[in-house]
Amino acid sequence: MRLLSLSLFLLFYFLLSSCDASSQHTNNWAVLVCSSRYWFNYRHMANALGMYRTVKRLGIPDSNIILMLADDAACNSRNKFAGSVYANPGRHLDLYGENIEVDYRGYEVTVENFLRLLTGRLSSSVPRSKRLLTDSSSNIFIYLTGHGGNEFLKFQDNEEVSAHDIADAFHQMYEGGRYNEIFFMVDTCQANSMYSKFYSPGILATGSSVVGENSYSHENDYDIGVAVIDSYTHYVLEYMEKVNKTSRLTMADLFTSYDVPKIGSHPGVRSDLFERPLGPGNPNHPMSEYGRGRGWTVEGGGEWMGREIEAGKNGRVLREALITDFFGGVVDVDVNNEDDAELRLFEDPECISTPKAPLSPLTDTYSSPPSSRSSSSLLNMLDTYPFLRPFLAFILLGALFVLVFSGMTSGRS
Repeated sequence: MRLLSLSLFLLFYFLLSSCDASSQHTNNWAVLVCSSRYWFNYRHMANALGMYRTVKRLGIPDSNIILMLADDAACNSRNKFAGSVYANPGRHLDLYGENIEVDYRGYEVTVENFLRLLTGRLSSSVPRSKRLLTDSSSNIFIYLTGHGGNEFLKFQDNEEVSAHDIADAFHQMYEGGRYNEIFFMVDTCQANSMYSKFYSPGILATGSSVVGENSYSHENDYDIGVAVIDSYTHYVLEYMEKVNKTSRLTMADLFTSYDVPKIGSHPGVRSDLFERPLGPGNPNHPMSEYGRGRGWTVEGGGEWMGREIEAGKNGRVLREALITDFFGGVVDVDVNNEDDAELRLFEDPECISTPKAPLSPLTDTYSSPPSSRSSSSLLNMLDTYPFLRPFLAFILLGALFVLVFSGMTSGRS
């Protein structure tokens, strides 16, 4: 009786522990927004294009990227290097190039279109390429850059989106099953105020500056005549260059790379709504000293909402959040017919129509390794239909209580 009870308990624990957010993740999307117009805001366009290049390099195809550029600096008459956008004075890398797909440009970049894009409330006439076709298995990276203030970001220099607007849009997405997890990043003045009103689960957020603080440009190009990139985004992109498609670097590694003296402002992190730990659960957790290094002058050691509950996350059986969970290779479902669906990992965004061979468990961060012949049909069914795990777990828990109760009763008699 005791052996049977122990077996049921272990199976119950396995079923619950394997139901974390990462097991529901099958595809990645990115929404990249430059909300500023005019030539002197050249750097904001470079910010968004730098992120665009990074997510494409790490495996997200154009079909899963929504790029919104409020102005076209590449074609501006004042651009000495027509058709190009650079993010460094040496002009080593053209961020615009030939292989770019802008989904919303110019006056299409409005607060209304941005919020409708997130919530899916678009007219039937809007083409597929301008839709965020996500579901409850989608991880979404949302990046905003432009001019802002306390709890607002300016669009087109004539309207604003508020922190409340974005928070409510995210909640509509949550209720509509439009995401698994969201990673929200914003580079603007007083950026951290933009995620202060979030209240929906599964959201991890970071920003370039605390309330009352400016976010600064990084470098000027005297031939172009303006600043070419913002400091916070520059150092994030610099760090991302060391990340590849099979990288095991965590979100904690990214956040602890923030260098306040270099950036010139105090970036913040919000993880209290995010279920998974940001790094590995050990005494040397990368975030344990976040905000306490050289240059951090914010009271309390850096602005991190969720510091107190991070240790509790590591006590649960949840995989730490990897950078590639949001930026990495995209697992897409290709439905060939009504009875056949194939999961595949897109390694090359330029060759996404070519089927790839199954990857090893180390490389494929999102899907379980192929089942061996000895695997039970029950486990295969639970992998296919993960929503059955908690249902079966509670049935087993009930059976466990019945066995324990009956054992106690028979012992008394």
